[in-house]
Amino acid sequence: MNEGLVSRIQAVIDFYGLTVSAFADKIGVQRSSISHLLSGRNKPSLDFVLKLVQTFPDVNLYWLLKGEGDFPTSNYQIESSEVKQVEPVLDSELPMKNEMPLQAVKNVGDGYNPVKIVIFYPDGTFESFHPKID
Repeated sequence: MNEGLVSRIQAVIDFYGLTVSAFADKIGVQRSSISHLLSGRNKPSLDFVLKLVQTFPDVNLYWLLKGEGDFPTSNYQIESSEVKQVEPVLDSELPMKNEMPLQAVKNVGDGYNPVKIVIFYPDGTFESFHPKID
């Protein structure tokens, strides 16, 4: 049972596009405890599970614990209140990093639908959205 629960916790982390550290900070637990959970060293406590479902209301408790039900909950949608208006940032205003440029490998027009949209802000924060595609 623990392996399934750990894989569902990892699925939550991936779904929201978080690092393990950011996930730990968001739910208010020590970063090392998440690493120990994901490695199978420790089992999640009731307190941990409650913090997770309180922080991420789209996580169905029954799905998290038993793997039955839906995730995200079937009524998951992007609310317009979640979308923030920001001023555009010029590339010259962003710090330079030694990273390879991203390349588009698939076009939406080629029959591919976006799975995740990530918006990066100048202060280093970001939001990720998962469009509901019928």
